[in-house]
This record gives sequence, C-alpha cells and structure tokens, in this order.
Amino acid sequence: MTNIPETGRTPRVQTRLVVIQILVLSLLATLGGRLWYLQIREGDEYAKEASGNHVQQVVQPAVRGSILDARGVPLADNETRLVVSASRTDLLKQKDDGKAVLAKLAGVLGMTPEEVQQKVRLCDAQTPQPCWNGSPYQPIPITDEATAKQALQIRERAEDFPGITAEPEAVRRYPAPGKSNTAQVLGYLSPVTDDEIQQAKDSDSPYLRSDQVGRSGLEREYDKELRGKAGVTRYEVDNLGRVIGQAEATPAQPGANLVTSIDARVQRVAEYELNDAMKEARKQWDRNTNERYKADSGAVVVMEAKTGRIVAMASNPTYDPNAWVGGISAKDYQALTGKNSNYPLLNRAIQGQSAPGSTFKVISTAAAVEAGYDFDGRYPCTSSYSVGGQVFKNFESENFGPISLGRALEVSCDTVFYGLAHREWQKDGGIKPKKNPGDYFFKAAHQFGLGKETGIDLPNEVTGRVPDRQWKQSYWKANKDAWCKQGKKGGTYVEQIAYENCLEGNQMRAGDEINYSIGQGDTLVTPIQMATIYAAISNGGTLWNPTVGKAVISPDGRTTTEIKPKAHGKLPISQATLSSMDEALAGVATRGTAAWRFAQVGWPQAKIPMHAKTGTAEVYGKQTTSWFATYTKDYAIVMTMSQGGTGSGASGPAVRNIYDALYGVSDDGTITPKNALLPTPQKTLPKVQTDGTITSPKVPKDPAKDQRASQTEAPKQDGTLPPGTTPTNTGGNQDTRRKSRRRRKTGPGSDAPRGNAVKGRGAVSISGSAAGRDQPQRRHTRRTTNRGTHGLRSFLRHLRRTAK
Repeated sequence: MTNIPETGRTPRVQTRLVVIQILVLSLLATLGGRLWYLQIREGDEYAKEASGNHVQQVVQPAVRGSILDARGVPLADNETRLVVSASRTDLLKQKDDGKAVLAKLAGVLGMTPEEVQQKVRLCDAQTPQPCWNGSPYQPIPITDEATAKQALQIRERAEDFPGITAEPEAVRRYPAPGKSNTAQVLGYLSPVTDDEIQQAKDSDSPYLRSDQVGRSGLEREYDKELRGKAGVTRYEVDNLGRVIGQAEATPAQPGANLVTSIDARVQRVAEYELNDAMKEARKQWDRNTNERYKADSGAVVVMEAKTGRIVAMASNPTYDPNAWVGGISAKDYQALTGKNSNYPLLNRAIQGQSAPGSTFKVISTAAAVEAGYDFDGRYPCTSSYSVGGQVFKNFESENFGPISLGRALEVSCDTVFYGLAHREWQKDGGIKPKKNPGDYFFKAAHQFGLGKETGIDLPNEVTGRVPDRQWKQSYWKANKDAWCKQGKKGGTYVEQIAYENCLEGNQMRAGDEINYSIGQGDTLVTPIQMATIYAAISNGGTLWNPTVGKAVISPDGRTTTEIKPKAHGKLPISQATLSSMDEALAGVATRGTAAWRFAQVGWPQAKIPMHAKTGTAEVYGKQTTSWFATYTKDYAIVMTMSQGGTGSGASGPAVRNIYDALYGVSDDGTITPKNALLPTPQKTLPKVQTDGTITSPKVPKDPAKDQRASQTEAPKQDGTLPPGTTPTNTGGNQDTRRKSRRRRKTGPGSDAPRGNAVKGRGAVSISGSAAGRDQPQRRHTRRTTNRGTHGLRSFLRHLRRTAK
C-alpha cells in the first residue's frame, strides 16, 4: 500500500496551490479596482483628456513691448531676424541623437560643431553656460543672425536637416541710440525655466514654454507689462499627425510699451564722462601707494531733484546687452562673469557699496544740530584730534581755527566732526553706554534713509550699512570665532585688529564713532542712496523713491498708466537748518573744496546756483574712493569711482561736464540755450499716434562728443574766429569737427582724504571739457513700433530674391 492520496497531491503541493490561487485572486481584485477607478470614478476626466490627444497646439510668441526714453526714443525694441532653431525632440529620434545633423548645420552657419552642440544642451548644476535653460520641448534657437542664403539652404534641403527650422521672428534689440548703452538699467532676457512656469501657473500672468523673461533691470522689473500674451492656435490631427482642421485660435497680444525718465542724450553723456574720468584717473599718480590710480569701477546717477526720477544712470565697467540676444556664447559669458571680468553685470549705482567719505558730513551736521549744537556756533578746526593716544589728523594737517558747522562743510574739516562725535560718545556713556543712549549720529543716518533700500524700481538693490550698536553686536557674534583664531597681540596690523575685535568688537569705541562721523569705518552706502539724500536737500526735505519707469502705454496707444513718484520720508531737520545747510553747500562750490571745479572755472552761479560736497574715502588695502555729490534746483548728480583718487580731483570734471551738457554751459560760463540738452526736467510724455505708434525725435550720433565740441569760445562779432581755432564744417558729420581740448584752470584745494595718519596727498588735476563748436541740432520725428514677423510665403520670396 501507499500513503499517496488518489489525487496525487501531497500536503505541500496543496498548500502551494492555495497560495497561488490567493495571489491570482488578489491581482484580479486589484486590476478590477483599478479599472473601476479609471473607467467609472475618473472616467469623465480621462475621457476629456483623451479627447485632446487629437488636438495639437502651435504657440506664436507675443511681440515684446518697447522700452523708451522720456522723449520716446527706443532703448529696447524688436526687429525681424532669421532665427535658426533646433528641436531636441526630433534630434533625439536620430540614431546618433542628431549629432550629424548639428555638425552639418554648423557648416552651413559658419560655426563649429561644438558651438552648436553647446547651444542645444540642457542646463543643470554640472553644465556651464552656454546651455539651454528653457523647456526641452521648445525649439532652441541656434542663431538669430542667419543670412538669407543660409535660411534657404536649410529650408530647401529640409530632408538633410530634420528638426531644424529657419523662420523670421521678432527678436529683442538694444539699439543704443546716440551710443547710450544703458545696459545695467535695461537688463536682458533669457528663456523661461520649468520652475518659473510652475510658480506662475496659478497667477494672473502665467508663462508659456516659448516665453522669454527679463533677468535683470527694467526687463525684469516690468516683465509682466512688457511680455504680452502669446497666441495659441489649436489644430485637429489624425492618428498619423496630419492636420484635418483648426479647432480654435487665440491671437497674440503684444506687450505694452514702457516709457522711462531716462534721456538717451544725457545717458550717453553720463556714460562717456564716467568712462573718460576713469581713464584720466589712471594717468594720475597716487602718492600714498606710489603707483597710478587703478580706477577699476564707478557709477554716476543723474536724478530729478523734485521727483526722484532717474534721468541717467551709468555703471562702469559695462557690457553690450545684445550679447544675450539669441543665446549667449561661452566666450561672452566668461567675459561677463569670470574672475577677471570685474563683474560688469552689476549695476554699481544701486549695488555698489563703499564708504561715503565726506559726502556723509551732511548727515553728521544734521545729527549735531539735533543733538543741540548751534549750526552757527564756533567749533575748533585743529590740525589733529587725539583720543587715548591715537591721533586723527585733518587733511594735510590744516588748521582753520574756530569755525561754524557751515564752514566745516565748505572746507571739509574733519576735526570739527571728530570733536562733536567724541563728545556725544562720552555723553552716551562711552565704552559702557547708558541704558538709552542718544545715538544722534546713528539715528540721523537711518532717518536719512541709509541702511535700507531706497525703493527704486530696479531689482536687486542693496541696503548699505549703518554700523550702529545693534549692527556691532550682531556682527561680532557672527565673526568672533574667526577673529579670535586669527588675532595676535603685537602681530601684524591685520592680526592686531582681529585681536582687538575678538576682545571688544561688540563695543562702540571712541574711534568707531569718530571715524563714522566723517563717513569712514564700517559705513557703506550706494550712489543711489546719496543721490536721494542730496536731491532731498535740494527739494526742501522730501526723500523720493527713485523711479526709472514713467508710464506704461498699451500696444494700441489708447491707455496710458503713469507711474507717479512716491516719497518714503522727510529729512529729520528743520527748514532753518536745511536752509543753512543749503547755503553751506553752495559755499563748497564757490569758496570751498569744489570751487576749483565750478566758481574758479566759469560756472554761472548767479543764474544756476550750484551746491556740492566732495568726498574721499579710504579703504584698507585699496586706493581711495572718489565721491562727488552735487545738486541744483533741478537735478542731483552723484558720481563715485573706486580707487580713483580725490572727489573733486577725479570725479569733479566729469560731473561739471554733465551739468554743462544739461544747461548748455561753456567753459567760460556762457549759457547757450541751443546747446542745452535738458535745461529743465522732461514733464510731458511722448506723443502717441492714433495707430498706437509713438513719435520719437532723432538722437545725434554722439551727444557726448557734441557736448564737448560745443564748449569752444564763440566766434567774434566781426566773423573772425578766436586765435588757435579753425573753421568748422557746418554741413559735415559731427564726428569730423575739430575736437581740440582746452584744459580748465586748476587751483589748490580738495576734499579731505580720511584716515588716522594720511600725509602728503595733493589734488589731482584732470583736463576738462573739449573744444569745438556744436552746430544747431536738426530734428525730425519718426514712428516707433514693435516689428513682428511677416507672412512666411512672402518672406521666403524675399529671401530668394535677396540670396540671388
């Protein structure tokens, strides 16, 4: 007999069969549940999505709005170019991922295969520029500078170039009217990223994958207004992808036009003068370092004093924003961002921070008056000031005796402010401050708007720094360990400083407040902050938010939305103090440290009262920073130059030349209205035609050189020319005019460079305006509008004719 059942199954086999049956039943139950979920519960939703599988959409990008200057001159607009693009989706269908196609395309376009490959690769953390940071499903532009012949080669041999298109498209353009670059103010564009698409999908201005977005400057700040809305055409297709009909079409809506307060002519003059001043500074000898000044960067701001509107804003070094159009090359990207680039993408007018030097003394003066010191009192201007064995010297050890606060501003006397700051430090308790110290000098800086953003309508503005007690404490906590590790008693200068900071870096020492009172030490400001302050002194005390945007005009011209100036505060001084300070700053230009740039060289002070304050800030390990802050009743102009020398010496001539251009002032002080670019701020908006186009005047080829040429002496009444001059060609090109330069008179005097023991720094003499007489500007108007794409058939016919 046998123990095997008749079925032939052992208990073990029986168990396995049961387990298998359970698994099969579980899988069937899971599948059934999933089918129920898809077909019944979510059936309507998936049916709706499935119905869209036979619909394909074609996106037509919107034409981006123009950015115009105050008179309607385009600073950024669009032009129709031949754009060659590649579809990654189609290229990846090739056996070699499209490498052969791209190599063949490179030969047609006159590029290297490597350059083309870099254009179509996707950006990630490991992939350097150039690369594509937009959607991988969007056509990637290879070049926007294709010729008619190249476009025809690609289109008529389409079988050799699968996934490659050559189409006319509206491409961004930065025309630089009158050679006004305006790069850092305008910004640039690049393709939208997937993250940006997700972030904006629920907003009132979602992105499409074809969109280009602003990355800096006005392009970023007003991106929503400028971008417009792309058009979408939906086509019904069969299962083979063939179009069988059009479902619906939404036309593209062009972006609005942005009118700015920038004047392209003044912008060019500001850029030219800043660059020229830096070149001149590099020729001058620095007695402290025994080498020429480096003058490695700088900025200038021209602001309407009564509104805060920006008339010109220049930053140096600069760049050409057209480099970003159509995708930036590896060489250009390295030049703009590499270690040796000096970072031209930075807008140093709003992002450049440095100690303000003596331009800060207007704040210290206000603080002293608030603390109870009489503006017209007598304060000792000695050659030096000693505290605890440390000597703080006045400029070249000058001694003016007892003087008022107004006179201290005029001659930029350091020791007056040393004494006032030290006295207040003692009243507040010194090293061991009382519970509620007055801190008038620090409070005044905050009330003047320092240590925070001005509110300008440009992205990435920095705040600067007011090194008050709260900042000292937080900074010490953050750096104490590093200081204690680096510090060494009796070591090098840096080691000794670190040692002292380790022990008492959180304490407000007498030297800290003394240095602070003249804009030295840890104080940092930006040019836009100082321009806002000096404009407020000019206008009676209102701190305006600086603005570049002036109005947004709809594409059809029917709607104009003005961007009105807004204020963020008032100066913390009485009108009496403000009036006294205003008079003292006028004295700086007539008999003080800036007189050799204005009063002594023919500035018409009686007709156009000039007010100024010079500043020379010391930076450890670097040459001095030049500051020059000025204003009239119409404008405030502030210029700064890193490692450029003294304020009046390095920046003074450039600022004077900008004023000459604004008001039409010649070297001898004669005012010629026809030579004035903007004697009063632009109040009206550009004229809009009934079809939405904007009328813009013609800009001279180079307003800066015209301004220099306009400063020669006028012809004598009998028709003869002054000695040493030659006749000018009234009908010729302005660049062919004689450009001999007459050096302005120079005299003694400068603002005081700052530090504990500065000796032997003399004034820097820089040549002034150019000679030559400008001819009356002949003006005409033209219409400016965004240019979109043309019909493809007619455009191809034009290409064939052009290629022949």
